[in-house]
Amino acid sequence: MGDHPAGAATPPGTDPADAVLRVGEIGFDEPRTLLARHGLELVAIADGEAIPGSFWGDTEAGIIGTTVYARADTPVHSLLHEACHLLVLPEEKRALVHTDATDSIEEEDATCYLQIVLAGHLPSVGSARLMEDMDRWGYTYRLGSTRAWFEHDAAEAQAFLRARGLPVG
Repeated sequence: MGDHPAGAATPPGTDPADAVLRVGEIGFDEPRTLLARHGLELVAIADGEAIPGSFWGDTEAGIIGTTVYARADTPVHSLLHEACHLLVLPEEKRALVHTDATDSIEEEDATCYLQIVLAGHLPSVGSARLMEDMDRWGYTYRLGSTRAWFEHDAAEAQAFLRARGLPVG
């Protein structure tokens, strides 16, 4: 699965979110190939340009239809999260998406789970590194960490993904 070793501790006074893996560190080829296998297109946006379809703005990935937009400074977890929002939707709904994919808790949970699974298919990332980055970024789960949720509290997300014919491992 290609899990990446844990990074060094974040220096005092530094935002832990600054330590997350960015697309520019792994390049666009790996994620572009992965997304294409799932019927999605990845478009690289030039540095400093606004990211089309970005719900949160700033460096966060964007989605419009079956296209995911990212810059080199986009966090890998953001790129995968937005792509997975599209993947958990029924195919006929994907073409209608612009910026905001869902407000369903079930779809959000399935999206979070699937992004971890897909990270395991990116040799430069891996599931373990992505979960660490999700924690650094501020994702929160009732068991206290992304890994604990993924390993012990995600049965509903797994069932949702299985029902849609999506991978759970």
